Amino acid sequence: MNVAKLIPVVLQVSIALIVCSIALRAEPGSLSYLFRRPSLLLRSLLSMNVVMPCVAVLMAQLFHLRPEIETTLILLSVSPVPPILPGKQGKAGGNVSYGIGLLFVAALVSIVTVPLSVTLIGKLFGFDLHVPAAAIAKVVGITVLIPLLVGLVVARIAPAFAQRIAKPINMVSMLLVLAGLVPILFLMWPAIQSLIGDFTLVAFVVFTVIGLLVGTLLGGPDPADRTVLGLSTAVRHPGVAITIAGAVTDDKKIIAAAVLLAALVGAVVAAPYVKMRRKAGAA
Repeated sequence: MNVAKLIPVVLQVSIALIVCSIALRAEPGSLSYLFRRPSLLLRSLLSMNVVMPCVAVLMAQLFHLRPEIETTLILLSVSPVPPILPGKQGKAGGNVSYGIGLLFVAALVSIVTVPLSVTLIGKLFGFDLHVPAAAIAKVVGITVLIPLLVGLVVARIAPAFAQRIAKPINMVSMLLVLAGLVPILFLMWPAIQSLIGDFTLVAFVVFTVIGLLVGTLLGGPDPADRTVLGLSTAVRHPGVAITIAGAVTDDKKIIAAAVLLAALVGAVVAAPYVKMRRKAGAA
C-alpha cells in the first residue's frame, strides 16, 4: 500500500478511535436519548435534513457561485454529523448524551436520506443523480456506527476499564488525525487556493452561520440542547460529502478540496459560537 492510499486509512482509523473514546465515557442511555424525546428528535431531523438542504438549494439558485461550490453546499447539507463533533459540543457546554444520540441517529438515517435527498435535489436541477446507499452505509459504519457501538458495549461491561483507556485512545486518535490530515492539506492546498475568490468564503461563512442560527432556534428551551443542535446543523461529515461527490460527479478532486475548505471555514466560524455557548452554560 502506497502513501496516497495509506493516508485515508489512517484518517478513518483515527476518526473511529475518536468516536470510540467518546462512547467509552458516555452516560448510560446516550444511544437511545433521542428516541425517548420524540419532539427533540423531530426538530433535529427538521433542522439538519430539511431546513439546511433547502438553504443550500436557495443559495445555489440565488447567488452566482461556482458550480463546485454550489455542489459542495448541497452535499454538506445532506450529510450527517461529523464523528468528532460530540467532543466539541461537550466543551461548548452542550448535552453530550444528546450529541452522541444525534450522532447515532443522523448516521443511521443518512443511509436512507442521503440517496433520497440527492435524487430529489438532482431532479430539481434537471439531473438524474443516484448515490448507492451501500457507499454511505460503509462510510458511516466505519467512522461512526461500529466504533460507537463498541465503545458503548465496553463501557457497559467494564465501566472502570473504559474510563481508564478512553483518554489514551483519544490521545492516539488525535496524533493519527494530525498524521493523516497534514499531508492531505499539503497535497490539496493548490486546489484549495484555486477556490478562494468569487464569494466562495462568503458562501461558506453564510451557510455555517445560518446553520448555527437554525439549530439554536430549533434546539428548544434547554441551552445545552440548543448548543448541540446548532453545531450539528452547521457542521457536517466531510467524508460522506466526498463519498457522495464520487458518485455524482467526475470532479471529485475539486469537490474534495471545496469540502476541506468549507470544513476549515466552518471551524473558524464556529469557534466564537463555541466560546459564547460555553460562557452561557457557565452563567
